Amino acid sequence: MIEFQHVNFSYEKDRPVIRDLSFRIADGEAVGLIGANGAGKSTIMKLLLGLLQGEGKILVDDVEVTKANLAQIRRKLGFVLQNSDNQMFMPTVYEDMIFAPLNYGLSREETERRVDAVLERLGISELKQRHNHKISGGEKRMAAIATILAMEPDAVLMDEPSSALDPCNRRLVINTIRDMKQTRLIASHDLDMILDTCTRVLLVNGGRLVADAPAEELLRDRALLEANRLELPFCLAGRG
Repeated sequence: MIEFQHVNFSYEKDRPVIRDLSFRIADGEAVGLIGANGAGKSTIMKLLLGLLQGEGKILVDDVEVTKANLAQIRRKLGFVLQNSDNQMFMPTVYEDMIFAPLNYGLSREETERRVDAVLERLGISELKQRHNHKISGGEKRMAAIATILAMEPDAVLMDEPSSALDPCNRRLVINTIRDMKQTRLIASHDLDMILDTCTRVLLVNGGRLVADAPAEELLRDRALLEANRLELPFCLAGRG
Protein backbone atom coordinates (compact mmCIF):
# COMPACT_ATOMS: atom_id res chain seq x y z
CA MET A 1 0.00 0.00 0.00
CA ILE A 2 2.73 2.48 1.07
CA GLU A 3 6.42 2.06 0.33
CA PHE A 4 9.53 4.17 0.88
CA GLN A 5 12.59 3.10 -1.11
CA HIS A 6 15.92 4.62 -0.02
CA VAL A 7 14.42 8.06 0.57
CA ASN A 8 16.65 11.02 1.48
CA PHE A 9 15.65 14.61 2.18
CA SER A 10 17.33 17.82 3.36
CA TYR A 11 15.83 21.21 4.14
CA GLU A 12 19.30 22.68 3.81
CA LYS A 13 22.20 21.47 1.69
CA ASP A 14 24.50 19.02 3.49
CA ARG A 15 22.11 18.79 6.49
CA PRO A 16 20.07 15.64 5.85
CA VAL A 17 16.82 15.20 7.75
CA ILE A 18 15.78 11.84 6.24
CA ARG A 19 18.55 9.32 5.52
CA ASP A 20 18.19 6.25 3.31
CA LEU A 21 14.72 5.49 4.65
CA SER A 22 13.03 2.30 3.45
CA PHE A 23 9.89 0.57 4.73
CA ARG A 24 6.65 -0.92 3.45
CA ILE A 25 3.14 -0.79 4.94
CA ALA A 26 0.64 -3.37 3.72
CA ASP A 27 -3.01 -2.70 2.96
CA GLY A 28 -5.03 -2.43 6.16
CA GLU A 29 -2.08 -2.27 8.57
CA ALA A 30 -2.10 0.09 11.55
CA VAL A 31 1.46 1.37 11.99
CA GLY A 32 2.82 3.75 14.60
CA LEU A 33 5.59 6.19 13.73
CA ILE A 34 7.55 7.18 16.82
CA GLY A 35 10.67 9.12 17.68
CA ALA A 36 11.83 12.03 19.79
CA ASN A 37 11.33 15.64 18.70
CA GLY A 38 13.25 16.30 15.50
CA ALA A 39 13.49 12.61 14.57
CA GLY A 40 11.81 13.22 11.20
CA LYS A 41 8.22 12.04 11.76
CA SER A 42 6.44 15.08 10.36
CA THR A 43 8.85 15.26 7.43
CA ILE A 44 8.03 11.64 6.55
CA MET A 45 4.33 12.51 6.49
CA LYS A 46 4.95 15.54 4.27
CA LEU A 47 7.06 13.50 1.87
CA LEU A 48 4.32 10.88 1.60
CA LEU A 49 1.75 13.57 0.81
CA GLY A 50 4.02 15.16 -1.78
CA LEU A 51 4.30 18.40 0.19
CA LEU A 52 8.08 17.90 0.07
CA GLN A 53 10.19 16.30 -2.66
CA GLY A 54 13.20 14.20 -1.74
CA GLU A 55 15.48 11.66 -3.37
CA GLY A 56 14.57 7.98 -3.70
CA LYS A 57 11.11 6.62 -4.41
CA ILE A 58 7.80 6.74 -2.52
CA LEU A 59 4.88 4.63 -3.75
CA VAL A 60 1.19 4.53 -2.84
CA ASP A 61 -0.61 1.55 -4.42
CA ASP A 62 2.36 1.26 -6.81
CA VAL A 63 1.85 4.86 -7.96
CA GLU A 64 4.94 6.98 -7.42
CA VAL A 65 4.56 10.18 -5.41
CA THR A 66 5.56 12.83 -7.95
CA LYS A 67 4.23 16.27 -8.84
CA ALA A 68 2.51 14.77 -11.89
CA ASN A 69 0.68 12.20 -9.75
CA LEU A 70 -0.25 14.34 -6.74
CA ALA A 71 -3.98 14.57 -7.50
CA GLN A 72 -4.18 10.78 -7.79
CA ILE A 73 -2.10 10.23 -4.64
CA ARG A 74 -4.08 12.66 -2.51
CA ARG A 75 -7.36 10.99 -3.39
CA LYS A 76 -5.94 7.85 -1.77
CA LEU A 77 -4.62 9.54 1.39
CA GLY A 78 -6.45 11.37 4.16
CA PHE A 79 -4.34 13.47 6.54
CA VAL A 80 -5.51 14.48 10.02
CA LEU A 81 -3.36 17.42 11.10
CA GLN A 82 -2.08 17.87 14.64
CA ASN A 83 -3.79 21.27 14.86
CA SER A 84 -7.43 20.90 13.83
CA ASP A 85 -7.72 24.68 13.41
CA ASN A 86 -5.46 24.32 10.37
CA GLN A 87 -7.77 21.71 8.88
CA MET A 88 -11.28 22.99 9.60
CA PHE A 89 -11.49 26.10 7.42
CA MET A 90 -15.18 26.30 6.49
CA PRO A 91 -17.83 27.92 8.75
CA THR A 92 -19.53 24.67 9.85
CA VAL A 93 -18.60 21.02 10.33
CA TYR A 94 -21.04 20.07 7.56
CA GLU A 95 -19.49 22.46 5.06
CA ASP A 96 -16.02 21.12 5.84
CA MET A 97 -17.19 17.53 5.37
CA ILE A 98 -18.81 18.09 1.97
CA PHE A 99 -16.01 20.22 0.53
CA ALA A 100 -13.61 17.48 -0.63
CA PRO A 101 -16.18 14.89 -1.81
CA LEU A 102 -18.01 17.46 -3.93
CA ASN A 103 -14.73 18.72 -5.37
CA TYR A 104 -13.79 15.13 -6.23
CA GLY A 105 -16.95 14.93 -8.33
CA LEU A 106 -19.30 13.02 -6.03
CA SER A 107 -22.99 13.75 -6.30
CA ARG A 108 -24.71 15.78 -3.60
CA GLU A 109 -26.80 12.73 -2.69
CA GLU A 110 -23.78 10.45 -2.23
CA THR A 111 -21.93 13.16 -0.31
CA GLU A 112 -24.86 13.61 2.07
CA ARG A 113 -25.02 9.85 2.59
CA ARG A 114 -21.34 9.73 3.49
CA VAL A 115 -21.55 12.69 5.85
CA ASP A 116 -24.50 11.30 7.80
CA ALA A 117 -23.01 7.79 7.94
CA VAL A 118 -19.63 9.01 9.25
CA LEU A 119 -21.16 11.33 11.84
CA GLU A 120 -23.42 8.55 13.12
CA ARG A 121 -20.54 6.07 13.19
CA LEU A 122 -18.44 8.45 15.30
CA GLY A 123 -21.36 9.39 17.53
CA ILE A 124 -21.13 13.10 16.76
CA SER A 125 -24.23 13.73 14.60
CA GLU A 126 -25.07 16.70 16.82
CA LEU A 127 -22.01 18.53 15.46
CA LYS A 128 -23.20 18.53 11.85
CA GLN A 129 -24.49 22.09 11.70
CA ARG A 130 -22.29 23.49 14.47
CA HIS A 131 -19.91 26.35 13.74
CA ASN A 132 -16.27 25.33 13.97
CA HIS A 133 -15.32 28.29 16.15
CA LYS A 134 -18.00 27.33 18.70
CA ILE A 135 -16.99 23.72 19.40
CA SER A 136 -14.42 22.43 21.86
CA GLY A 137 -10.95 21.22 20.96
CA GLY A 138 -11.96 17.58 21.42
CA GLU A 139 -15.09 18.04 19.31
CA LYS A 140 -13.03 19.74 16.62
CA ARG A 141 -10.55 16.85 16.58
CA MET A 142 -13.40 14.38 16.07
CA ALA A 143 -14.89 16.62 13.38
CA ALA A 144 -11.52 16.74 11.61
CA ILE A 145 -11.39 12.94 11.61
CA ALA A 146 -14.96 12.83 10.29
CA THR A 147 -13.99 15.20 7.46
CA ILE A 148 -11.23 12.82 6.37
CA LEU A 149 -13.38 9.68 6.68
CA ALA A 150 -16.10 11.26 4.52
CA MET A 151 -13.54 11.26 1.70
CA GLU A 152 -13.27 7.45 2.07
CA PRO A 153 -9.49 7.42 1.52
CA ASP A 154 -7.55 4.17 1.17
CA ALA A 155 -5.15 5.26 3.92
CA VAL A 156 -5.36 7.66 6.85
CA LEU A 157 -2.33 9.56 8.13
CA MET A 158 -2.49 11.17 11.57
CA ASP A 159 -0.09 13.55 13.25
CA GLU A 160 -0.40 13.49 17.07
CA PRO A 161 -4.14 12.65 17.04
CA SER A 162 -4.43 12.45 20.84
CA SER A 163 -2.57 15.64 21.76
CA ALA A 164 -4.34 18.13 24.04
CA LEU A 165 -7.41 15.91 24.49
CA ASP A 166 -9.14 15.21 27.78
CA PRO A 167 -9.34 11.52 28.82
CA CYS A 168 -12.86 11.01 27.45
CA ASN A 169 -12.09 12.46 24.02
CA ARG A 170 -8.74 10.68 23.92
CA ARG A 171 -10.49 7.34 24.44
CA LEU A 172 -13.03 8.24 21.74
CA VAL A 173 -10.21 8.97 19.27
CA ILE A 174 -8.46 5.71 20.18
CA ASN A 175 -11.63 3.68 19.64
CA THR A 176 -12.23 5.46 16.33
CA ILE A 177 -8.73 4.63 15.10
CA ARG A 178 -9.07 1.00 16.17
CA ASP A 179 -12.36 0.67 14.26
CA MET A 180 -10.96 2.03 11.00
CA LYS A 181 -10.53 -0.43 8.14
CA GLN A 182 -8.13 1.78 6.19
CA THR A 183 -4.36 1.55 6.26
CA ARG A 184 -3.21 3.81 9.11
CA LEU A 185 0.08 5.58 9.75
CA ILE A 186 0.04 7.41 13.09
CA ALA A 187 2.85 9.69 14.25
CA SER A 188 2.74 10.33 17.98
CA HIS A 189 4.63 10.80 21.23
CA ASP A 190 1.69 9.15 23.02
CA LEU A 191 3.12 5.64 23.18
CA ASP A 192 0.19 4.34 25.23
CA MET A 193 -2.12 5.38 22.38
CA ILE A 194 0.22 3.76 19.83
CA LEU A 195 0.15 0.54 21.87
CA ASP A 196 -3.66 0.69 21.92
CA THR A 197 -4.12 1.31 18.20
CA CYS A 198 -1.18 -0.10 16.24
CA THR A 199 0.05 -3.60 15.55
CA ARG A 200 3.47 -2.47 14.31
CA VAL A 201 5.83 0.39 15.10
CA LEU A 202 8.51 2.22 13.12
CA LEU A 203 11.09 3.96 15.35
CA VAL A 204 13.07 6.76 13.72
CA ASN A 205 16.00 8.79 15.02
CA GLY A 206 17.97 11.35 13.08
CA GLY A 207 15.95 10.56 9.99
CA ARG A 208 16.96 6.90 10.00
CA LEU A 209 14.82 3.84 10.65
CA VAL A 210 16.19 2.45 13.91
CA ALA A 211 13.67 -0.35 14.46
CA ASP A 212 10.64 -1.91 12.78
CA ALA A 213 8.84 -4.45 14.95
CA PRO A 214 5.49 -5.55 16.38
CA ALA A 215 4.12 -2.88 18.72
CA GLU A 216 3.99 -5.14 21.77
CA GLU A 217 7.63 -6.12 21.29
CA LEU A 218 9.14 -2.74 20.48
CA LEU A 219 7.22 -0.74 23.07
CA ARG A 220 8.35 -3.09 25.86
CA ASP A 221 12.03 -2.60 25.00
CA ARG A 222 13.08 -0.07 27.64
CA ALA A 223 16.73 0.01 26.55
CA LEU A 224 15.86 0.66 22.91
CA LEU A 225 13.36 3.39 23.75
CA GLU A 226 15.65 5.16 26.21
CA ALA A 227 18.55 5.00 23.74
CA ASN A 228 16.32 6.97 21.38
CA ARG A 229 15.13 9.52 23.97
CA LEU A 230 11.78 7.86 24.59
CA GLU A 231 10.25 6.17 27.63
CA LEU A 232 8.15 3.07 28.13
CA PRO A 233 4.41 3.56 27.73
CA PHE A 234 2.93 4.54 31.07
CA CYS A 235 0.85 1.36 31.22
CA LEU A 236 4.05 -0.75 31.02
CA ALA A 237 6.41 1.38 33.08
CA GLY A 238 5.59 -0.34 36.37
CA ARG A 239 5.93 -3.89 35.06
CA GLY A 240 9.68 -4.16 35.14
